[in-house]
Amino acid sequence: MFLRQFVNNNNAAMVEMSRADFLKANLRLILAWPLLGLVLCAVLWTATLLQLEAEKKVAQQQALDSVASLSKAYGQYLLRTLEQMDQLTLQLKYEWENSHGQLRLDQLKTQGMYALPQFAIVAILDRKGHPVTATAPLQRLRVDERSDFLLRHWRSNSSALRIALGRAIEAAPATPGADESLVHFTRRLEDEDGNFDGVLLISIHSSYFSEFYNSVSFGKFGISAMVGEEGELFSTRLGSRVLPTPSGEGTPFLDTSFLETDSGAMHSGGRIAFSDKQSRYVGWQALKAYPFTAVVGLSDGEMLHPYEETRTIYIGIALAVTVLLLAFAAVATVLSLRLAWRHHQSEGVRNAYRMATEGTSDGFYIIAALRGADGSILDFEIVDCNEPGAGYFGVRREQLLGMRLQSRAHEAYFRDLIHNYRAAMVSGFSEEEIELPEGNPFKLRWIRRRLVRSGDRLAVTLQDISTAKEHERDLRRMANEDGLTGLPNRYWLQQFLPGALGRAAIARQMLALLFIDLDGFKDINDTQGHAEGDKVLRAASLRLKGVLRPGDHVVRLGGDEFVVVLDPVEDDSRAEQVAQRIAIAFDEPFYLGSERHKMGASIGISLYPRDGAETEVLLKNADIAMYAVKVAGKGHHRFFQPELFETIRNRRELEQSLVTALEQDQFLVVYQPRVDAMSGQLCSMEALVRWQHPQHGMVPPLEFIPVAESSGLISQLGEVVIEKVCLQMARWQASGLELVPVSINVSARQFGRGDVHQVLASALARHRIDARLIEVEITESAMMDEQNCAVEQLSAIRALGVRLLVDDFGTGYSSLSQLQKFAMDGLKIDRAFTMELGRSEQGEVFVRAILSMAHALGMSVVAEGVETREQLDILRALQCNEVQGYFISRPVPAEQMLALMQQRFLIPLPAPVLPPYSPVIGEENNAVS
Repeated sequence: MFLRQFVNNNNAAMVEMSRADFLKANLRLILAWPLLGLVLCAVLWTATLLQLEAEKKVAQQQALDSVASLSKAYGQYLLRTLEQMDQLTLQLKYEWENSHGQLRLDQLKTQGMYALPQFAIVAILDRKGHPVTATAPLQRLRVDERSDFLLRHWRSNSSALRIALGRAIEAAPATPGADESLVHFTRRLEDEDGNFDGVLLISIHSSYFSEFYNSVSFGKFGISAMVGEEGELFSTRLGSRVLPTPSGEGTPFLDTSFLETDSGAMHSGGRIAFSDKQSRYVGWQALKAYPFTAVVGLSDGEMLHPYEETRTIYIGIALAVTVLLLAFAAVATVLSLRLAWRHHQSEGVRNAYRMATEGTSDGFYIIAALRGADGSILDFEIVDCNEPGAGYFGVRREQLLGMRLQSRAHEAYFRDLIHNYRAAMVSGFSEEEIELPEGNPFKLRWIRRRLVRSGDRLAVTLQDISTAKEHERDLRRMANEDGLTGLPNRYWLQQFLPGALGRAAIARQMLALLFIDLDGFKDINDTQGHAEGDKVLRAASLRLKGVLRPGDHVVRLGGDEFVVVLDPVEDDSRAEQVAQRIAIAFDEPFYLGSERHKMGASIGISLYPRDGAETEVLLKNADIAMYAVKVAGKGHHRFFQPELFETIRNRRELEQSLVTALEQDQFLVVYQPRVDAMSGQLCSMEALVRWQHPQHGMVPPLEFIPVAESSGLISQLGEVVIEKVCLQMARWQASGLELVPVSINVSARQFGRGDVHQVLASALARHRIDARLIEVEITESAMMDEQNCAVEQLSAIRALGVRLLVDDFGTGYSSLSQLQKFAMDGLKIDRAFTMELGRSEQGEVFVRAILSMAHALGMSVVAEGVETREQLDILRALQCNEVQGYFISRPVPAEQMLALMQQRFLIPLPAPVLPPYSPVIGEENNAVS
């Protein structure tokens, strides 16, 4: 048609020219156009290939970002699921042990507990693996008493949660899901004496850990997997199919070397990393609290599908343009200036199409501006579009072509669209992401729109990004929200505060931070369990939100710590009023079932800009103010004051002085004798550390021992004490004196390092001291806080021949089962019980109970803090083994202790005679611990 029109318009001119003259006159044109066509084709294909390469790199990077983001989200899903199972097993263990074997799981299931489909079975097994109660019929459960998990809990004293994969429980064929893969959550059960009493078992279908897949589109060949620390697959899903575990059959992974790092994203590339030989983009994220890694793999074919569609369009357009260019070159010898003008017009159309489809495979439109006689734009007309673009309007392409926007100017969306098109005709380019209002013609929520001007036309590209925005919103919410209370978390606060401070600075307003710590929450958590503690935290968050203005914020930092942001505040009184309302809110008790629990709130307040202009400074100062409230008695509020820094500075100076004291050997050891309660004969002594400061004199142990504990210097100080004691005993031994055992206090921190037995063995060997002359005293808290490490350490110390004593017995949390487990040789009754002797009958009852228990266990007993003859007489009547206290002797230096060792019988007859030396400031037993 084009050639026919050209021939009609130029027929007369061509008749007047001979063929030879025409060819001669246009020889340059005949040669120029083919060459130009070839050059344009080369440029076109070069640009197309370069653009495709750039698009491919962008698509690959987006794929890596996507799998990394999905693996983190999957990791959060698995972490919450495992935490829920951890809490569920703790709760069930508590209910079983407190029901004394009366709990019936089948009844609980009938009532709706453990009835969810993911629970394969919930059971209580006795010592031999026989089911006691379960959510399934007992006759269908068979457990070998040598089953791996049963033996593990029998051998280990730990009640920690264990997670295993496989089919440790065998079910009869009639049991639904007997052939399915299970993940077993088990905990050790103990009787009242702390002995192994069976196992609590919750078996979950492994497919439950793949349900995250259902909420996220992974595609036909997408993979999600929950991988253990040894590389075992606890749950694997390929497409819509859950792969079998733990048999290993059908495992998709051939190469898991990428799991050597905690997190990352990669492309499998040319390696055959999967059994189905699919190449994938893989992201993984290790869980912080559990030995698992969340793995997400997306098929590169599916991830790069948009790019491939774009590539097809680019190649198609390039081929079409190439054919067109060659056609034009073939007829260029007969083209006139009019043909050149028309070629310019067609080139404009081609440019518009190319720009409209650049970077997307979604809908595109060519919009022509319709101008009036004065050149102003009156309307816009859709002159071309693709099928996806027409589909956004819910019509076919033919129906959309020719539509003018003014015909729909009565709709708000089209009025805004005309305004945006006019602005793009001026600027030449516009690209933005738009959240569409309800009732928009596209029936979409979010679109990305690109406008590019080409002459009097606009190339418009529309891409539906609603799904991506939804995912982005969900990921943002997961990152910024506390999973327990639904409040914003620490990460949200760190992102929010800098902006809030900037706004406050511009508006010259004040902003307040209230740092809140719940008083008494730890007691509730310890006595009632974490599940009840979680209920209290949720209730606390509701109370905090209830006393704030709509524009204020409450944030959970973690544990029982919250931060309230008052933005803005007019003055100090506003922040103080909120703090008072919070205190009043927490005066009301919390109800857990039928029990009332009283808590309070310690509140520290910092104000912007008075107390700092940066996020970390304001938080730190509010924390310091809260700590001052805790020290002063809790349950009230306090504003930050610069002088609070003085307390921290003094503590740091004391830490530095302790370092110097260790370097300059400013510590000395004094000794307090222990005597046989009946004969009064010296039978042992306790070594106590003292600090002789060169400027401040004797520093009380109550001042420096806690600082040494918190700073970590206690281990080094403990080594100094052991060395000094062994050296002094070597000197006494060299003088020919008959030695008695010396007890040394060892702290929980020293046990935590795991080398106490090595330090003792080295010192004993170096000074040639018999291990039977050394005793080690540990507190009940050390037995509780470092239980796993303490068992190994105490066994190693006992292997040396050193005796073990429990210090300050009765003030901690130990039990009969712990005393048996640790196999202690003796215990020391705390001076608080000794002081009650002769004052109240209850004091004597307590001491008699401790003596009876210890003697029944074959342990000797030392009574500390004996200060009167009456106390000694009562202890003798109660058959106490040894006594220690001011009635016998104060702690004395080694020189005076030498005289007491030579004297041997130390109990005075009429009244206590105290040695003249008295370097001790504070209590008698303030030893290194």
